[in-house]
Amino acid sequence: MVQKYFVKDPSAVLDYRIDWSTWLGADTISIVTWSVPTGITKVSSSNDSTSATIWLSGGTAGTIYEVTCRIVTAGGRTDDRTIGITIEDQ
Repeated sequence: MVQKYFVKDPSAVLDYRIDWSTWLGADTISIVTWSVPTGITKVSSSNDSTSATIWLSGGTAGTIYEVTCRIVTAGGRTDDRTIGITIEDQ
């Protein structure tokens, strides 16, 4: 299920951040994995103990891409969050 939608121009290179702090409580992020569909490009990613960020470029106008972030916590929990990136010429 998509948690949030964003609009991106095909030529833009933008960052998208997922804040896990409320869900984590006292736990912290240990591992982050991003799943990015063909057609949009992961430029880079980073994380700290409570959030994960991905930089994306490209995409085809009129397409919605679902990008999923999976975390594993220090306490051994695993969860996913999916964001939708709608590509529009702006």
